[in-house]
Amino acid sequence: MTAPRKPIAVLVSGSGTNLQALLDWSHDPTSAFRVAVVVSDRPKVGALGRASAAGVPAVVVDWRDQPNREAFTKAVCDVVDEHGASALVLAGFMRVLAPEAMARFPAAVINIHPSLLPSFPGADAVGDALAHGVKVTGVTVHFAEEQVDHGPIIAQEAVPVLEDDTRATLQARIQHVEHRVYPQVVQAFAADRLAIEGRSVVWETA
Repeated sequence: MTAPRKPIAVLVSGSGTNLQALLDWSHDPTSAFRVAVVVSDRPKVGALGRASAAGVPAVVVDWRDQPNREAFTKAVCDVVDEHGASALVLAGFMRVLAPEAMARFPAAVINIHPSLLPSFPGADAVGDALAHGVKVTGVTVHFAEEQVDHGPIIAQEAVPVLEDDTRATLQARIQHVEHRVYPQVVQAFAADRLAIEGRSVVWETA
């Protein structure tokens, strides 16, 4: 008998390319997860169209309609609960969630960031890497904490910075890695293969 797939909520703010990678993986018969709901912090973004095309419920919790971060976080978590999801997967989500999210979904809030954390946290990691002249940047997937781009690291992969790189070319190569790595991490999480030990994450054998 096939084990039930873990229902996840994907939180988005933009075009949704990482959402699409997760949706594509979720359609595979071997997937350990399914996307139960997509939650956007703003209307009319491309990710909402991707959710609709995949037949996945999509809900807008407009951050501008909420009085503060705490109220916004509660509204998001309530939507996630209403759709039966047991994890929050942040995919280009540009809002910082209040502690309530981590309390309601302990060790089940996952984020992806376009740098090798702890280097270059924040909203412009690609631009910061170029500005600092680093030769290597990359992708980090981690369990989220209240502090921005902080928490136990699940996976990292390096991406070289080429001499003629622009923001667009470097970002494109980083996204190529993101679209491969993120579904693999969420698959491992949904299959209960990730264990947090202190500040480290241990991958158990499949």
